[in-house]
Amino acid sequence: VTIAKQFQNPTMVSFRKSKSKKKAAAEVAKEEAPEKSSAAEPKPEEKGDDGPAKEEKPKPAPAPAPSKPPTLDDIPDLLKTMTEEKGEKSAAATKRIYELCDVGHKQNRVPMVCSGKWDVLTPLAKCLTQESGDGRHLACLALNNLSIPTENKRVMALGPASKEVIGGLCKVIAEDKQESYLCCICLMNLSFLEASITTILQHSPVDDGASPVPPLDNPNSLIRVLEKLLTNSPSAPKSGSGKSEGVRWACGLIKNLAKSEENAALFGKTEIPRCVVENIRNTTAPPSRWTSNSLEDFSLFVILNLAQWPVSKEALINAGAVDVIKPIMSEGDLQGLKATMACAFLDAKWADFPEGGAPASKSVSELMTNIVEKKGKDGQYAYGVFKLYTATKAYRDLAVSAMESGSSSTKALATPSSVALCLQVVSDLVLAAVDDAEGGSKYVPDAMSAEYAVGAIEAMLPAILDEADPPRVSVQSEKAAGEVAQMLLTYSDIAGTSAAAKASAKKSADEIKAAGGSARPILEISHDLWTQYRKREGQPLDQFISQEKGIEVDESGPLDFLPCVNSSGETSCIIL
Repeated sequence: VTIAKQFQNPTMVSFRKSKSKKKAAAEVAKEEAPEKSSAAEPKPEEKGDDGPAKEEKPKPAPAPAPSKPPTLDDIPDLLKTMTEEKGEKSAAATKRIYELCDVGHKQNRVPMVCSGKWDVLTPLAKCLTQESGDGRHLACLALNNLSIPTENKRVMALGPASKEVIGGLCKVIAEDKQESYLCCICLMNLSFLEASITTILQHSPVDDGASPVPPLDNPNSLIRVLEKLLTNSPSAPKSGSGKSEGVRWACGLIKNLAKSEENAALFGKTEIPRCVVENIRNTTAPPSRWTSNSLEDFSLFVILNLAQWPVSKEALINAGAVDVIKPIMSEGDLQGLKATMACAFLDAKWADFPEGGAPASKSVSELMTNIVEKKGKDGQYAYGVFKLYTATKAYRDLAVSAMESGSSSTKALATPSSVALCLQVVSDLVLAAVDDAEGGSKYVPDAMSAEYAVGAIEAMLPAILDEADPPRVSVQSEKAAGEVAQMLLTYSDIAGTSAAAKASAKKSADEIKAAGGSARPILEISHDLWTQYRKREGQPLDQFISQEKGIEVDESGPLDFLPCVNSSGETSCIIL
């Protein structure tokens, strides 16, 4: 097994032929999440076609010439053999297709799928339905390798052959074949293309001519097949067994599919949330020993992804998820970060967060910073693993939990750097939305992230507006209050801002503006950090300064408000 370095890019699993004719090893290719495979992939039997020569009576016959390695030009003949022949001949052709896209021929993977010269996907998908284990197994290996390039994902998951590919993979899982885990890995590879995740989970096959059946009402749908796989698994399957590998990689697939709210709504109506909670509950390994791509790692990711959506969080709460994952928060590593955000989403009490919430505040704030700066954290996660809306929602929910326990608790969260980051997220969205604004940022936040940042600011206001001791008048605080309040009001007027976000922004703006008369140290420092960021990005510093102007008066008097008065004072108006 070639093992990907831990905590780097998301794992894509491809397969190659090993030196032994009867073994194949797994290669773990990397994409965008910090995961690694720690279990050896089963080694399928492969029958070579260049065996030893037979002896003749007086003298041995010369050894036959070694078979010529396949080339792309051989594909039409190989596909014909695959589809028209059966048994060993078909399996041998499938093996040659697999060899064309193995680890030694990565350059062939995109042309085989995207060139338009051949349709290799439909014949491979049909091989998945073969009773012969060799042909089915080799088809699984080939589809896995072809599913790795980003260009191929779109064709395989959304193209003309997608129904056959997804359907064939799902059927193998449903029949509990020994290749089930390979099919879960292939679907997981495809699900790294986020545009595909809804289509994949909506797979609900029916007989030709029959009316469509919603996935939850179809026992043969992918979601019900995955649910059956998880619910029928023993509570502690033998590590490395076919059953445990199937469950493990099924959870890896579910982790990706649960990233959308639409999919989470479906998962919330199944037994899958309970199953992944039980995976964590039943493990005997401490979180510090969980490797990336382990069953526990995948299961905690599923909990995190489902917890952030209201449509699925209740299922986790009912399964007792908070009590199960609460102890993991103290780990302080990637697993601790995931558990902390999940607990925030699941309405954990502020007292549940270790050390007065300081580690939670630090780790989630650091995650937000890394995301907007487009970087990961060495040894824990790569850029792209977490979305900004996930991190900002976690911070908002932490702030709400702290506020509900008492206004003084928000001090752990309202550090100037964290407050400035929330201001940055909101103002960057404003600059992107305002047509006449100059400048911008390298990371344009999404609307949800800005809304969560505004919610976090509102929840932290008791700490942000904490007065200096002793109280004093501060011009700097007055300036900061005016500019921050104006930015929030500008945000509230942006088209598409939700009613809840508008109300939150306006309420916060009113409180901040009213507090500007006396010194507010956290507000001042946060405003200063926000201003420094805008200077570095070349953004206009007068964007959120009030533009109100007085009435100019000349010798003609203050009549400029009349549309019929020109600058010289002449008028065509008739005053009665």
